[in-house]
Amino acid sequence: MCNTVADWIVSAIPQAWRDASGSGRSAIRKVRSHAEYERWYPSFANTGLAVATWPWEYVGADLSRDQARLVEELLAPYNLGRLNPLGLNSAAPALFAHGSAEQRARFLPGLVRNEEKWCQLLSEPGSGSDLASLSTAAIRDGDEWVLTGQKVWTTWAHFSDFAVCLARTDPHVEKRAGMTYFIVDLHAPGVTIRPLRHLGGEVDFNEVFLDCVRVPDFNRIGGVGDGWRVARSTLAGERQMVAGAGSGGVDRIGGAGATRLLARARELHRAADVDVRQRLVGVYSEERIREWTNLRVRGAVAAGGTPGAAASIGKVHQGGLNQRAQMLASDLLSVHAMAWEVGVHGGDLGSSAVAPESYAAALPFEVSGMLRSRANTIEGGTTEINKTILAERVLGLPREPDPFDGVAWNQVPRS
Repeated sequence: MCNTVADWIVSAIPQAWRDASGSGRSAIRKVRSHAEYERWYPSFANTGLAVATWPWEYVGADLSRDQARLVEELLAPYNLGRLNPLGLNSAAPALFAHGSAEQRARFLPGLVRNEEKWCQLLSEPGSGSDLASLSTAAIRDGDEWVLTGQKVWTTWAHFSDFAVCLARTDPHVEKRAGMTYFIVDLHAPGVTIRPLRHLGGEVDFNEVFLDCVRVPDFNRIGGVGDGWRVARSTLAGERQMVAGAGSGGVDRIGGAGATRLLARARELHRAADVDVRQRLVGVYSEERIREWTNLRVRGAVAAGGTPGAAASIGKVHQGGLNQRAQMLASDLLSVHAMAWEVGVHGGDLGSSAVAPESYAAALPFEVSGMLRSRANTIEGGTTEINKTILAERVLGLPREPDPFDGVAWNQVPRS
């Protein structure tokens, strides 16, 4: 198996990428644009190695966990990041745990190949931390469902094809009992997507309006009214995805880690500063702790379990850690984090000629990472919500009191 993978690396990965692999990820990025990687990616996905433990029929390689780890070690130098992370980490777990064989056959191959991009329609303007209080309605009409409502903070909806969506199908029962889980075609009539800009000017988030959007019953995952149980597969996968190194998901959302910070401190001649050195060691130590914690969660999954509540541990730690790391990156610049020469970073923030979408290019990398990291303790479930999950499901502490426990959703006061 290892010889086969090694032969594929030589025959399929472009020479320039392989030559740069010995110098780290930043060197690879200099010779490989994201557009080039997207065009090449299907040839990687079709080998099955992108999701090596998945069955062959879903474009996996049907490898054992131990075999997959050996493959990852061979592939690691080439920085072959998995595209479509919300599909892989949010939609796929729900399809595997609760979907039918026909649904998996329809949606998983295109998802793995990045031919159909995915996002998730969960949070709403009036249902953020209390996701189960959502009000988007789904009404059955023969073999279809008609969805109406508004979702917000939807990452990457503006270039996605499908979304997993939680909607209320019965307002007369307790809030968690009256929801159903759907797959929504974002190109369907009645879907409107509007961008929400970050502090730095980028667009990752969107608000999505559903106006009598028709969804075939084939796109319902799990039973009617069983959406909360299905969604927990998605939520656990999302928390693990954003938990950082060792999680099997996205190592870092926005900014650089300890290795890059150390290199930057040396470039700026600040590596000998006692305070800087202390903060660098702190970030490095926490990154290792976070990685080991995440590996324990992945080990539980490999043994046949699920990420479950334990995925919240890495998520809580990662959110605060990345904010501290990116603040250090910005602090290393000193006054240059507040002002910089026009054109040095790609644009002039003070010029009306600079379009909003170019703001991110104009910002120094360290400042952009610091601004983006503000979302880390909110996305994937707020730190407060994840601490409650840990308290109740990991530590076994009493549940938070809820005066409306067991009350029908339509009888609970809403803002």
